Amino acid sequence: MYRSRSEAFRLQKQRQRRKIRKLLLLNLSMIFLIVILAVFLWQRSDGINALPTQHPSGSGANGPQAEGSSGPPSGQAEEELGGAVDEPSGESEAPAAEAETEDEPIKLTFTGDVLLSGKIDKLMREHGYDYPYRYVAPIFQQDDLTVVNLETPVTERGTPAVDKMFVFKSSPKAIPALAEAGVDAVNLANNHILDQGVEGLFDTIDALDEADIKHVGAGKDADSAFRPVYFERKGMKIALLGFSRVVPEVSWKASAKRPGVAETYDSTRAVEAIRAAKEEADIVLVMVHWGEEKKDLPNKFQKTLAHQYIDAGADLIIGSHPHVLQGFEQYKGKWIAYSLGNFIFTKSSHPKTWETAIMHAECSKDGNISLRLTPYHAELGQAVPMDEETGKALLRRVSDISFGAKVRDDGTIVALSDSGR
Repeated sequence: MYRSRSEAFRLQKQRQRRKIRKLLLLNLSMIFLIVILAVFLWQRSDGINALPTQHPSGSGANGPQAEGSSGPPSGQAEEELGGAVDEPSGESEAPAAEAETEDEPIKLTFTGDVLLSGKIDKLMREHGYDYPYRYVAPIFQQDDLTVVNLETPVTERGTPAVDKMFVFKSSPKAIPALAEAGVDAVNLANNHILDQGVEGLFDTIDALDEADIKHVGAGKDADSAFRPVYFERKGMKIALLGFSRVVPEVSWKASAKRPGVAETYDSTRAVEAIRAAKEEADIVLVMVHWGEEKKDLPNKFQKTLAHQYIDAGADLIIGSHPHVLQGFEQYKGKWIAYSLGNFIFTKSSHPKTWETAIMHAECSKDGNISLRLTPYHAELGQAVPMDEETGKALLRRVSDISFGAKVRDDGTIVALSDSGR
């Protein structure tokens, strides 16, 4: 049959359109199948992930919520549980890991006197308030607890103490850097904390509180001055107390109605505080300001007090005030560090005040404590590591002035009976 060219062209176009429609339908069908398959797989995967955790105790799908998950157990709203989610009834990996952590010793760090005024303040304003801690901050930040003796009031007010050769006053701007360096607590029981009067003491406490640095050894009255602070670390409870046997005048001693420091010329109140703390804590730490300046050896009062504190329940005693390193003693299995010297301080003409050390302590829950020293130079306003040979020489000197104890070349401190190990 004869068709005109126009008719033939029209029929050809119709065939092309039908072919295109078939291809489109085929493509749409394939896309639809792919979507259905994807939805099915997604729903199947989501359903598996939504299944309740199977606890080792056999609590199964209706058991308690797994520790560390968010929200209430499946199928129960929080309000149905009285606003709280029950703890897991069975053991799980998280508690097991926590139990391992609790078995680890806690790592403590202690230093001697820290002063942030005068020439040190000038250095910090020029180089940054973190200047004093640039060599030691990583140590402080990686342990479980760092404690120093803060040998200065921190205030912009106050009335300077009279009849004193040295009167200190440090800027509150220095305290945030102290916290950022990793210092967790300070002892305020010393012969400078009231250099700017009661106003200076209260401002110091406020500055420390704002920076979340704990403090002991001074307060609004005797109860607060002698009160310990407590820390929870790796399942252990640690008590920290601070006392001073160096008080410039009677008015500095805290009483029932008078602010001041926790003084220990008479050890009665300090011993009572230690005994009470021991009933609450696994480890009791005592920071004490005592002794004679620039003397290598502790005096009889230091020894008597240290032994009384340990008899009352102290596990470790850390001394300050002499501005030089003094030796170590082990008494009834407990350690006494008679003086850690200066740490961040001005520089006097006495060479031994230029030597210092960080004391590291590892404590177990049964009260066993091991000690180690890391030697430093007490440069003006900054603790700087010693080279190996200089450090070993310092450790040997400290060993020579210790009592029944030896300091090894690696800084480990041992009782003489253990020195061969």
